[in-house]
Amino acid sequence: MRRPFHSLSNHRIESRVLLLFVVLLAGVMILAKAASEITEGDTIAFDRAVVLALRFPGDPSTPIGPQWLTEAMIDLTALGSVSVLTLITCLATGYLLVERKPATAGYMLAAVGGGALAGTLLKTIYARARPDIVTHLVGTHSASFPSAHAMNSAIVYLTLAVLLARTARRRWVRIYLISAAITLTVLVGFTRIYLGVHWPTDVLAGWIVGGLWAVACSLAAKQLQARMSIEGSG
Repeated sequence: MRRPFHSLSNHRIESRVLLLFVVLLAGVMILAKAASEITEGDTIAFDRAVVLALRFPGDPSTPIGPQWLTEAMIDLTALGSVSVLTLITCLATGYLLVERKPATAGYMLAAVGGGALAGTLLKTIYARARPDIVTHLVGTHSASFPSAHAMNSAIVYLTLAVLLARTARRRWVRIYLISAAITLTVLVGFTRIYLGVHWPTDVLAGWIVGGLWAVACSLAAKQLQARMSIEGSG
């Protein structure tokens, strides 16, 4: 007799960690929205409070912390740029091809490319303006919602971590890969708020969308892998 929730219990550790990550982010988003609605009926109260908390009182052009922290945030935010994410995706694809895993490499490219297109569509639909209450410390050229850096970082780092983890045999290697991906994703998102180019809810939405995409890709990869195993043995 098949056990209840058998398929869920068989999910690998990286899928479960990713799902927990997305659930926690969704909870934060709901709490932030509820708190803001109590005060002003909109998320702008929460957004403004967080953005201004990262600036010296009365000086919207100067972020809190020493100068080296600002420079570090500018450097680290590049980890979520299109150029860096494209480079990382290409390097990971090359690794999978060298390891003679062309199907995984192709799936990864499709997953990352599809996520990027979905993000572009969301930006076009919502067309939210960037924060205008503090000075932007880096250049911007697109709409604010959702944060492309946060979303694309989640899509690329989390998807890559999940797919690469499937090639690892040791449990702790898989945990390390997914934990490193989550750390990079969170770090990139925070830099966007610190640098004044995104509202916190832009970043939260980017994390949630990117995380959900990575979870969906992980579950789809598992189903495809199982189907290929069945067909190969049939």
